[in-house]
Amino acid sequence: MAAYTVLSALIISCLFANVLSEIKKKEESISEKVHQLMEWNNKKSVIRMNGDKFRQYVKSAPRNYSIVVMLTALQPQRGCSVCKQANDEFQILANSWRYSQQYSNRLFFALVDYDEGPDIFKSMNLNTAPAFIHFPPKGKPKKGDTLDIHRVGFAAEMLAKWVGERTDIQIRIFRPPSYSGTVALALLFAMIGGLLYFKRNNLEFLYNKTSWGIIALAVIFAMTSGQMWNHIRGPPVMHRNPNTGQMHYIHGSSQGQFIMETYIVMLLNTAVVVGFIMLNEAQTMKGDPGKKRILSLVGLGCVTIFFSLLLSVFRSKYQGYPYSFLFK
Repeated sequence: MAAYTVLSALIISCLFANVLSEIKKKEESISEKVHQLMEWNNKKSVIRMNGDKFRQYVKSAPRNYSIVVMLTALQPQRGCSVCKQANDEFQILANSWRYSQQYSNRLFFALVDYDEGPDIFKSMNLNTAPAFIHFPPKGKPKKGDTLDIHRVGFAAEMLAKWVGERTDIQIRIFRPPSYSGTVALALLFAMIGGLLYFKRNNLEFLYNKTSWGIIALAVIFAMTSGQMWNHIRGPPVMHRNPNTGQMHYIHGSSQGQFIMETYIVMLLNTAVVVGFIMLNEAQTMKGDPGKKRILSLVGLGCVTIFFSLLLSVFRSKYQGYPYSFLFK
């Protein structure tokens, strides 16, 4: 009986020692990973990874840190203009975290370029770039761990909000100072001041209603087409369907838009307004009735055709909208 008790104690001791050994190995493995990531992070805010590094530091357990990976295609031959814009915003996000007071080893930012890790894209079934994926400390990424850039864009502020939702780490974005806007504004005021100086003896152009009307319409077209939304959200210029290769210029949801879409809407609004101006001019102009008739017909055609196209764009974004005019 005593021998049985001793044997049981030895077995339990061995099992306990094995468990402690495994825990120690796990802790050492995590410590080595974190040490290496911190070493890379001290050199660059965004850690560039190939396939091997991705599998070792991102995919493989154990981990006690979150890592946000941007999968992209930055090489010029790939022709991904959006990737360059997204990379700039991702760098701003990573720098804001790296140089913040809250910086720690709880969160890292990494980048995988298609030409340096095509097997990663294949293993994750990615056909488009860029893509932002959060890998949590435990378990596999869930649906919310992949950023929907077509809905929220990839501006650094939106990326920081998404990271905060996934990790509970709040990052305050610090953008590098840009003097281009200040310089452009100074040049504009200088040009206006110079024009007023040289025209100081003849300022009748300031009372020209047509000029002020054109300026007002230009501002209205820019604002109603969604330019401010583009500035805040940073959406892609357009989108290529990964299955068919077809380019899409109009976003299929009311929650998003492409940059090209705003220009299309702006041109359509402009054409409709020009049509109304023609109709008004045809009514008030004096002269040949035939010219008035032609001008009114052209104006009516502009209003009819381009308003119908504008309505079609609206229908494509708001599924189920019942009304249409010439085009569906």
